[in-house]
Amino acid sequence: MQYRRVGILMGGLGPERAVSLRSGQAVQTALKGRGYEVVPIDVDHQLDQTLRNAQIDVAFNALHGPYGEDGCVQGLLELLRIPYTGAGVMVSALCMDKLKSKELFKVHDVPSPKYYAVQSQDLPTLDARHGDFGFPVFVKPRSQGSSVGAGRANNLQELRATCVEALRFDAFALVEQYVPGSELTVGLLDGKALGIVEIVPQSENYDYRAKYGANGSAYFCPPRLPAETQAHICNCAEKAAAALDATQGAPRVDLRWNAEDGPQIMEVNTSPGMTATSLLPKVAAAVGMDFGALCDAILQRAQLNVQTVAWQEPL
Repeated sequence: MQYRRVGILMGGLGPERAVSLRSGQAVQTALKGRGYEVVPIDVDHQLDQTLRNAQIDVAFNALHGPYGEDGCVQGLLELLRIPYTGAGVMVSALCMDKLKSKELFKVHDVPSPKYYAVQSQDLPTLDARHGDFGFPVFVKPRSQGSSVGAGRANNLQELRATCVEALRFDAFALVEQYVPGSELTVGLLDGKALGIVEIVPQSENYDYRAKYGANGSAYFCPPRLPAETQAHICNCAEKAAAALDATQGAPRVDLRWNAEDGPQIMEVNTSPGMTATSLLPKVAAAVGMDFGALCDAILQRAQLNVQTVAWQEPL
């Protein structure tokens, strides 16, 4: 083993704390079963001191959302020189920022739904801001995950309500054109697609309840799509991850697909869920990689992303 004593970072300070605890506990059980010495770390404001005292060889990042997925914890781990799983500081921040992700998708010709951003001061003139953008739309906070604060709007009244809800979690809300069709996600390892999961929520939208509630969704892996279509979707997902330089570790690319629009990328998730109902483990299982092997593969790709060089005062 490259690493022996593994710290599992879980919990955290954001609204996805409960999901992160479930991810961390699942990873803890899996790695312990594979012979690792595991140290569970419930992340709080004393994380720096906790990490100094824990004497771990590596950190497995099972955090989701703000502080854990946006580059903050990654920066602390770089300063403490503790190798960690997943993306580095810059890539984590870019992928968590849905607005900047969309801008880079446009630069790299990655297909993604049309959008605009809203702040609190825009609410009084939201009707004019929306203009002829059309309905339905999907509204979400700029920097959250697990569909926290997100929702669909079918008219101006619902648009205002969903924007207000999204702005509870972020200074910006993202308003996207709704893409009909299949809800899909692609799991990647080292920038290459492992496979696709098709999600069929029992409710209208694949929201927080559909993701984590009992009997919230049905899943098909592989999806109910022709092989040629699946290959195209995988290529598009790899292109989206590459556009954000998210080729390290095992990210997940979320998208929607229909025959007319083709793949439409929503976002790239650098720290996907690792619970019993999570999507990345479903993809891995479909290609013969059980949960323990997936955790081990992610762990063995842990690294530091900032190289230290001895500084010498110039003459």
